[in-house]
Amino acid sequence: MLSNGEFERRYLNVVDVEATCWEGKPPRGQVSEIIEIGLCVVDFTLRRRVAKHSVIVRPARSKVSGFCTELTGHTQETVDVGIPFADACRILTDVHDSRTRPWASWGDYDRRQFERQCAAEGTPYPFHPDHTNAKKVFAEANGLPRGVGMARALTMSDLPLDGRHHSGADDAWNIAALILRLIHVGHWPSP
Repeated sequence: MLSNGEFERRYLNVVDVEATCWEGKPPRGQVSEIIEIGLCVVDFTLRRRVAKHSVIVRPARSKVSGFCTELTGHTQETVDVGIPFADACRILTDVHDSRTRPWASWGDYDRRQFERQCAAEGTPYPFHPDHTNAKKVFAEANGLPRGVGMARALTMSDLPLDGRHHSGADDAWNIAALILRLIHVGHWPSP
C-alpha cells in the first residue's frame, strides 16, 4: 500500500478549462467564467493516462455566446444544468485529490483563471502549489523560442488530436499525451 507521500508523487492531474468567451470584449456586466473543467490523470509509475473527466460548471455572471458555442461546443443550455463553481472545486479536491497532487496545464491561462475566479467568488483555491506549465516545458525541450498551441505540439510530436479541440476533457487528454512523450524523452520535471 502506498503512503500519502508516494501517492502524491505517483499521479499528476492534467487540467484544461473552457470558459465563457466572446469574439471581442465581454458584454457589459459579464466576465469570463469557467464552464468546463477537463481533467486527465497521468500515472507516473505506469506511464499512462488512467482517467478522463469533465465537470460542467454553471456560470453565475456571464452567458455563453455564439462564438463560445462554436469554439467549445457548449451552449447556454449545456451549462445551465452544470454545477456551481464552488461545487466543481470541491469535486477537484474530494474526488481528484487536487490539493495533494501536482498538476499541469498547457500554459498559465488555466491556473490564472482559477486564481481570478476563486478570488472573485470567495472559493478556496483547489490546487496544490506544484503546477507545471507543460507548454513551456515543451518549448524548452524542442528548442523553441516560445510555446506553441496544443494542436501544433501534437502535430510536431506525431500524436493524433483525440476528440474535439477546445473540449476541456479532450484537451486535457491530449495534453497528457504530450506530457507522457516529454516523460519518455526525459524532458519532464521529476515527480
